[in-house]
Amino acid sequence: MSVPLLAATEAPALLALTKADILHDYRLGWESRYASLAGRREVFMGKAKFGIFGDGKELPQLAMAHAFRAGDHRAGYYRDQTFMVAIGELTWEQYFAQLYATPDAEADPATAGRCMNGHFATRQLDEDGKFKNQAQAKNSSADISPTAGQMPRLVGLAYASKLYRQNPELHQYSDFSVNGNEVAFGTIGNASTSEGMFFEALNAAGVLQIPMLVSVWDDHYGISVPAEYQTTKQNISALLAGFQREGEGQDGFEIYVVRGWDYPTLLDTYQKAAAICRAAHVPTLVHVTEVTQPQGHSTSGSHERYKSKERLSWEEQHDCLTKMREWLLSEGIAGADELAQIEKTAAATIKQARTAAWAAYFNPIQEERDEAVKVLNQLVADNGAENQLAELVKSFQTNVTPIRADIVRTLRKALRQVRGNRPTAGRRAAQRLLEECLANSADHYNSYLFSQSDEAVGNIEEVPAEYAADAPLVDGREVLQACFTANFERDPRVLAFGEDVGYIGDVNQAFAGLQAKFGDLRVTDTGIRECTIIGQGIGTALRGLRSIAEIQYLDYLLYGLQPLSDDLACLQYRTKGGQKAPLIVRTRGHRLEGVWHSGSPIQMILGSIRGMHLCVPRNMTQAAGFYNTLLRSDEPALVIECLNGYRLKEKLPTNVGEFTLPLGRPEVLRQGEDITIVTYGSMCRIVLDAAAQLAEVGISVEVIDVQTLLPFDTDQLIADSLRKTGRVVFADEDVPGGATAYMMQQVLDNQNAYQLLDSAPRCLSAQAHRPPYGSDGDYFSKPNVEDVFDVVYDMMREVDPQQFAAIY
Repeated sequence: MSVPLLAATEAPALLALTKADILHDYRLGWESRYASLAGRREVFMGKAKFGIFGDGKELPQLAMAHAFRAGDHRAGYYRDQTFMVAIGELTWEQYFAQLYATPDAEADPATAGRCMNGHFATRQLDEDGKFKNQAQAKNSSADISPTAGQMPRLVGLAYASKLYRQNPELHQYSDFSVNGNEVAFGTIGNASTSEGMFFEALNAAGVLQIPMLVSVWDDHYGISVPAEYQTTKQNISALLAGFQREGEGQDGFEIYVVRGWDYPTLLDTYQKAAAICRAAHVPTLVHVTEVTQPQGHSTSGSHERYKSKERLSWEEQHDCLTKMREWLLSEGIAGADELAQIEKTAAATIKQARTAAWAAYFNPIQEERDEAVKVLNQLVADNGAENQLAELVKSFQTNVTPIRADIVRTLRKALRQVRGNRPTAGRRAAQRLLEECLANSADHYNSYLFSQSDEAVGNIEEVPAEYAADAPLVDGREVLQACFTANFERDPRVLAFGEDVGYIGDVNQAFAGLQAKFGDLRVTDTGIRECTIIGQGIGTALRGLRSIAEIQYLDYLLYGLQPLSDDLACLQYRTKGGQKAPLIVRTRGHRLEGVWHSGSPIQMILGSIRGMHLCVPRNMTQAAGFYNTLLRSDEPALVIECLNGYRLKEKLPTNVGEFTLPLGRPEVLRQGEDITIVTYGSMCRIVLDAAAQLAEVGISVEVIDVQTLLPFDTDQLIADSLRKTGRVVFADEDVPGGATAYMMQQVLDNQNAYQLLDSAPRCLSAQAHRPPYGSDGDYFSKPNVEDVFDVVYDMMREVDPQQFAAIY
């Protein structure tokens, strides 16, 4: 079916605006345009590293801003500067501060200088790291660069409104929602709609029927690649016509098409789209066509390289601000002189903001440089002026555009020059200044990877598990079932969703019966869509809910790894503590059988999710303790349960929903004197079996379960073990050079344990390939009891070949 183009002659929304409102929009449009032009010049002048701007998209964003209300949420991308200014959540000085990478959350509230320009966010946390009132604010989740990466999160932001509306238990949380009336606005460029995440997100929204309003800014290109290479029919709304609802009350989308220069119709379109989203929770798509991009994609190049003269001429004629000027004149709303004065004032506003932002960025650096010069000149006076040190300081002093790295670099080189000289006041002053600069830089550039609030994982009170004298032995899955039940009863914000989680209670039955008890809004099935399962979790967690997003098998985490890595893991960091999403991702992996159901790709995960915690419990009781801790914390985590452990018997704690386990604390499972084996997860049972067999030949093995890989052994218990044994094996099921190498680095580097060793450390991992199907495939692909025995025996044979004779 075709999607009709709205007629430009009827725009009731325009009637609600005064002349002052319309001219205010015109002024903001031109301010944004001049900001884009000025930003490009700043990059070419060397005052910024890179620039990407929203020129050509001003009018659609102004129209969208008129439909955006307090309580609404945005998940957009790096073209949305006009919108952010229009809703009052960005000033032009803040815009330029981000362009210059000013490392200050007051100057750049979105990212404190950590993201390139055009990455917008509102600060949703107070100084204590607690959520502010979202229902009274205009909210923007933190942007990321990867194309379409905002779409999974957008699903979660909209899904939260459905939960807040339909679950009466959530109505008490009025700081987060007013009856689920909030719309989640998403923006995306036309070329990025080619990404799978876009289609997955739209399908999920259509299934869930959530208030998600997606705008596609269609300028016909993705950098240099035109629409004929990007989109079937070169038209995303025509391609998605099958998503259109067949009538009121039917599932599906409402789809609108509007030209990007048609101001009255843009206003009307957004009012209609937002109204149906807000009232009926119908997802909507607004395809904004005939959009231009006057400066091309970014400062990386010019669009004259790939656009024809005819296309460039068309873009000039259809520039949305030019079109708005023509419309204002033709309708008699304003005269040419009045509009010219508005444009002149807009240019002056941007010049003033740019100048102020540059001064706020550069003046502190100059002051720090001057202080460093003062200290370094004293160092020169102490050591003589005729040497390399004096030349170094002179060169530094004449640098007219220093950055903070220049200051630290020069101090380091200067102190290198005077190594071995007698201590002087100048040298001590230089050392103190260097330490101060490094401390400040750590705050500017390295802080807030994790929460700093009193709800951070490390601040959660440890509560030991308690057992009755006649504690029953139950399946491991029943321990988890009891844990989840207790937490769902304790906190109405807790919910779980994923493939097969709802009706059957997950494939291993840890949620069995919970949907019947707590309802399908809290224990919910999803489609096969791991990427948006993660996004559903991120968005709901951003809005104050305590979500458990299940990825059915660890092998399938690859589908959801992009939003975990690019969005969730770096959220606290890239906003410098401005936003948080305490999502728990639950999955199962390690040992079973088969290429795609036995995965243990821990190296991949460790390298991808810094900023999240990684729990690798050996059994379901330990997993329950981690869930209890994490559900009381405000940090995100991935918990990997042992796939072959659900029907193994465990004692059921009497406080199964209350006991907590600290993260980062290993547990000694077996005391030993000769050698330490460090492992985790399903390997714990294998290593313990091997240790028992090694004891029969006179080798005493200490077995340590690290329990969490992120964080890793914060109390350095493993180093304490090595002081006793002097030997260590790191064992797991990852590929060679994977998590075993990570554990070795953590112990040898971070714990300075190399000096404690009497023998070379060893790693025991799986084969480089994935495990074949079947029990033999498992035995010959992953470490087994005999492998562990042989590695340890060989190490002890090196120590005492007479006592430990050759076996083979």
